[in-house]
Amino acid sequence: MPNHLVQTPTEGPPNSSATPFYAGLGFQVTAGIVLGLALGFIAPKIAIDMKVLGDIFLRLIKMVVAPLVFLSVVHGITSAGDMKSVGRIGLRAIIYFEIVSTIVLIISMIIANFADLGTSMHLTATAAAKAEAAAKYAKSGGGMTMQHFVETIVPENFLGAFTTGGLLQVLTISIGFGAAVLMLKPEQRLDVEKSLAQMSECFFKFVDVIMKFSPFGAFGAIAYSIGSSGMTAVISLGYLLFVMYAALAFVIIAVFGIIMRIYGFNHFRFLRYFKEEIVILFATASSESVLPRLIEKLPKLGCSKQSVGLVIPTGYAFNLDGTSVYMPLCTLFLANAYGVSLDFQQQVGIVLIMLLTSKGAATVSGGTFIVFAATVTASGILPVEGLPLLFGINRFTSQAVCVCNAMGNAVATMVVSKSSGEFDANTARIEYQQTFGKEIGQII
Repeated sequence: MPNHLVQTPTEGPPNSSATPFYAGLGFQVTAGIVLGLALGFIAPKIAIDMKVLGDIFLRLIKMVVAPLVFLSVVHGITSAGDMKSVGRIGLRAIIYFEIVSTIVLIISMIIANFADLGTSMHLTATAAAKAEAAAKYAKSGGGMTMQHFVETIVPENFLGAFTTGGLLQVLTISIGFGAAVLMLKPEQRLDVEKSLAQMSECFFKFVDVIMKFSPFGAFGAIAYSIGSSGMTAVISLGYLLFVMYAALAFVIIAVFGIIMRIYGFNHFRFLRYFKEEIVILFATASSESVLPRLIEKLPKLGCSKQSVGLVIPTGYAFNLDGTSVYMPLCTLFLANAYGVSLDFQQQVGIVLIMLLTSKGAATVSGGTFIVFAATVTASGILPVEGLPLLFGINRFTSQAVCVCNAMGNAVATMVVSKSSGEFDANTARIEYQQTFGKEIGQII
């Protein structure tokens, strides 16, 4: 019977011929981006007003992120059966996060040092107006210390964590609640798990409804971005964007590809499977825009629900590979633009501080820049006057950074699931065949 199931999809999806190409979400989102680009160039003033569409879509997504993370983490813990299994998966995830983030950080620092970013600008740190603007941008992220970071992990009340959008606090509650469910009597635990599973299924249906609005959200977000900024960025900022996109592409394709190959996965097929999510990420510039879909689709690729429920939410708080690329490049750009000489130890120290204070920034649109601005202000080494320059292109940098952050966590889930013995290759094979409509062979 399993062999029959595996070979059936080779004949192609039964409804593929009946589904017009324009009905696919990927095509609709791409069309929204193209129309947004056109409107941004043709009628910038009208395009700026389209921002409301992008904001509404992100609000809809943010509305379901916290409860989905809670349900996924609790389900992951209860599915593991005991805290020992939770610890086994969690430990592997943390080790993976630290190793890969360090590799990406080193690669990005090497690129930043050899790319000569910002050297042609020759700016001076004397513009009071820019300093005032920089302080404004940094305000929401200012005062970030290790003590503050630790304190914010624990919420003041249960509902507060869900209303403030603090992913770390939701994780804290989820882990505690999941552990409490494991302590219940078997019959009580069964009822709770069943209720949580039904709630989770209902939320995913809700996400499907929300995603129907994503083409409009993509249209509004791109139209506003082009309409407000245009293509008048100076050559140095354009070069920074080019280097950042190249570095992020290298990490997504080469670094993640090598990791996936080591564990026996076809990385290009994996990226193709998530092509719609990648388009949505690029359009919205927010990693959380696809978090619900990652939680829903990764189990279809063979990852156990407990590994998905533990790795994805934790990774969104602690595994920021895109941010690991952004920080060194922007640090060297500011230093070179203002003639600030940074030795290797200073570079490493500043970036490590940024990576520590950026935990949880992946789920906030522009969160990486906010933390970057706050840390630059607190460092006393880098010129805060240059922050408005980076803020001007923040929309474009965020688009690529969030793709790397999200895909990095998807790859992490596959790797941790496989290494923990929580991966079902046959489930992944069937899903690929049903998706692509042909025999895809072995994937591990």
